[in-house]
Amino acid sequence: MFRLASSRAVSSVCTTIPRQALLLKPQPTSSRRILSTNSSNGGGGSSSASSSSAPTPPPPAPVTASANPTTNTASSSVKYAKTSAGTGNPEGATAISTRGPVTWPALGLVAIAAASAVAYYKIERERRLENAMGKIVSTGKPAIGGPWSLVDLDGNLVTNKSFEGKWTLLYFGFARCPDICPSEMVKVGKVMDTLKKEHPELAKNVQPIFVSIDPARDSLKALRDYAKDFHPSYVFLTGAPQQVQAMAKKYRVYMSKADETEDGDYLVDHSIVIYFHDETGDIADCFTQSMRPSDVVDKVVERMTFVPSY
Repeated sequence: MFRLASSRAVSSVCTTIPRQALLLKPQPTSSRRILSTNSSNGGGGSSSASSSSAPTPPPPAPVTASANPTTNTASSSVKYAKTSAGTGNPEGATAISTRGPVTWPALGLVAIAAASAVAYYKIERERRLENAMGKIVSTGKPAIGGPWSLVDLDGNLVTNKSFEGKWTLLYFGFARCPDICPSEMVKVGKVMDTLKKEHPELAKNVQPIFVSIDPARDSLKALRDYAKDFHPSYVFLTGAPQQVQAMAKKYRVYMSKADETEDGDYLVDHSIVIYFHDETGDIADCFTQSMRPSDVVDKVVERMTFVPSY
């Protein structure tokens, strides 16, 4: 009886285990170990029967990259989909630029181009203005000048009528002027030398004149000493304060006595203009301090050789 019961138990186990093994799906190694343990706990020698009757399933194949290049490209695109917008993982994305559309060198080039354009505009504007001024034909006479009377270094009376037939270069100044007056008088001397060298016939008809606006200190003796430093063709004139003021007013000359020092010395602020008269005594042109001797020579020759078309 014992033998019959043992044989029935063995047959039951042998018939049951292969059926369960056939119904189970292949599991990883860890799952197989758990199954074996559970089976051994359920019956005495069933583990050896299970091992001998159920073949060991093969291990799962490792996951490998897809052989399809389209799938890889799509995966890469998905991975770096936000990279071009500045987010995401930029690793491997070589087409990304960290610079913006505007750089410092570009701004520098724009600034240089703008400055060049402005400078060109100013130069072109001045050139056109000069051309336009050169074409202007003025009519009438300026309300500058008029009759006057002074004395020369020899004490002789000199008037505006004394220079009729001559073109005159008239300048107002004073003997104690430290810099401006000597500079302008030297410029007139250079004009006379250039005219004598290049236009001797014209130079004979040009007379430079110096009128003192400081008669209180510019005596005849002081003017004689002062005249030694300048061109020998100069005529130096002075007079009473009323005479000098009347003449300066006719030529619209600005004069102002500066602050006097303790020792009685002072300067005189005045206009810096050279008045050019024609042979009739009328104003032909005016030359400012900014003009060079060559500029004055060109103007003098132009005025003296001008032939009206009427």
